Amino acid sequence: MVVQSIVDKAAIKSSDVVMEIGPGTGNLTAKLLEKAKKVIAFEIDPRMVAELRKRFMGTPYMSKLEIIVGDCIKSDFPDFDVCVANMPYQISSPFVFKLLLHRKFRCAVLMFQKEFAERLYAKPGDKLYCRLSANTQLMARVAHVLKVGKNNFKPPPKVDSSVVRIEPMNPMPKINFVEWDGLTRILFTRKNKTLSAIFKSKSVIELLSKNYQIYCSLNEIMVSDDFDIKAKIDEILKECAFNETRARTMSNDQFLKLLERFNANNIHFSS
Repeated sequence: MVVQSIVDKAAIKSSDVVMEIGPGTGNLTAKLLEKAKKVIAFEIDPRMVAELRKRFMGTPYMSKLEIIVGDCIKSDFPDFDVCVANMPYQISSPFVFKLLLHRKFRCAVLMFQKEFAERLYAKPGDKLYCRLSANTQLMARVAHVLKVGKNNFKPPPKVDSSVVRIEPMNPMPKINFVEWDGLTRILFTRKNKTLSAIFKSKSVIELLSKNYQIYCSLNEIMVSDDFDIKAKIDEILKECAFNETRARTMSNDQFLKLLERFNANNIHFSS
């Protein structure tokens, strides 16, 4: 039931190449092979690889199945149209970012632990809204498509799961992702504090001051002797009306506006 629902949500075409992560004994793989032109399955456990080969050996599906033995996080992704996976918790976050940076796919239908999935599609103001939410939604549309109770598995895990559908944004926002990551990392480290309080932190002031000096030096911009980075930061926050705002309530458009104003004033979040 769950396996069929995941396949249905992926809307696989007969011309599609599907990348599957962690096929295990192949229950989902079998359904994918019925629909897709080809399935490329990443499996790290040699015992599961043997089970998978044994299951499909001698069937018409064997010629449509390619098994890559190894860690999908450390390996280059092949070309594919759709990604389907039941994600282990420990690689959920790095996998999502690797997938979104890969970009060349139509959609991904992924099963995660319930709380991780909720973070992916959380909106500003939600309890679980975090840096993961903002970063993912900058690069993709994310929708919750299915609740999966723990009793659907044997043996049952300790927590429920959820399935999400991810579609890459096209075109991607034209921004410097290193800069974006630097800003959101600072803001979400203390997401319940006001921006004014966050940017008064000694470590943040030191970082931005150092980056400012480096940027001005590299670009031959004169820095006046009486330049005060604290005052400039405060001026930018007030200009954007964000000084009393908290990161947990801010949208991506607001983060982008703030980043643009900082960068326009030669203040950068990566050296």
